[in-house]
Amino acid sequence: MPRAIVCVTNDLSTDNRVHRTCVVLRELGYEVVLVGRVLPGSLPLHRPYGTKRMRLLFPKGALFYAEYNLRLFLLLLFRRVDLIVANDLDTLLACHLAKGRRKLVYDSHEYFTEVPELEGRFARKVWLAIERWIFPKLRTVITVNGSIAREYKTRYGNEVAVIRNIPMHRDLGPLPSRAELDLPQDRFLLILQGSGINVQRGAEEAVLAMKELPEAMLLLVGGGDAWPVLERMVKEHDLADRIRLVPRMPYERMMQYTRNADLGLSLDKDTNLNYRFSLPNKLFDYFRAHIPALVSDLPEVAGVVREYEAGIVIPHVDPSLIACEVRALMADPQHRDALRQKAIFAASALDGEREKDALKALFQGLD
Repeated sequence: MPRAIVCVTNDLSTDNRVHRTCVVLRELGYEVVLVGRVLPGSLPLHRPYGTKRMRLLFPKGALFYAEYNLRLFLLLLFRRVDLIVANDLDTLLACHLAKGRRKLVYDSHEYFTEVPELEGRFARKVWLAIERWIFPKLRTVITVNGSIAREYKTRYGNEVAVIRNIPMHRDLGPLPSRAELDLPQDRFLLILQGSGINVQRGAEEAVLAMKELPEAMLLLVGGGDAWPVLERMVKEHDLADRIRLVPRMPYERMMQYTRNADLGLSLDKDTNLNYRFSLPNKLFDYFRAHIPALVSDLPEVAGVVREYEAGIVIPHVDPSLIACEVRALMADPQHRDALRQKAIFAASALDGEREKDALKALFQGLD
């Protein structure tokens, strides 16, 4: 049986794209091990493939990345493995150095060197140097949408395959009522979900919009760099009765909240190339939950919403503009129902099984 190691820097709990990769490899006959790290709040894992969470001395920053890549390099160097899958640039150095004669696939989940957290920092120069050194040598590269694929093609000349983050079919189980989830029955329910609710992703503006929406409630589900700021804003603006922050949870549990919502939010700002070209998982999760989306006017995410007419596109991320669109939707039940029907159609048209089949064909075609 061939062996594959799939590498990430997260704690393995919530990354559905990586889970799909592991499932596909297992279906192709690989013995799969998913390697990441353990964090203090890591959720229990129950996966049909092997997992390894490394305990690291440094939780973040340059020392974390150095320790992780050294540990990963040693693990790969002394393991018998036929295929290595590096997810994102922060795993690529160790995977490339340990590759030898083995096959290497690089899956870029975002435009890593353009994330706002690296803007103006020396760390960006380091990551760019690593990318410029390794990327042209890569034979098989995957990313999440055509915009990022074209940017990489322009920058490095590589052909990049596009596998979108459309979720695989998964039984979500019975839908609990709002009462069972301790959610209000009489409120218009907004949701913004994701494990990367970070700066410049519109969560702060969504919170401020709730000052103008006393008949609505906003659910923030997940976590990220902006989480402490959001908690402080809720207190400062006395919005605890209108906003609920729900920490990370298993996918099926999260989708219980999403399926009870009326509108999903995706509000990344056009402040960097990574966000400009983002196509977040949550958009497809909203459609799968049969709810429309309110999104910022970015090429990929707005393009999907406009193609299926399954939501509302706002020209820029502004609290008053968000509140205005939500109030209009609350006042027009016919429009709400029409958008919901479009979201249901989008969910059926955007078939995660096709993306899974494309990924399977890519792995089968490796030489």
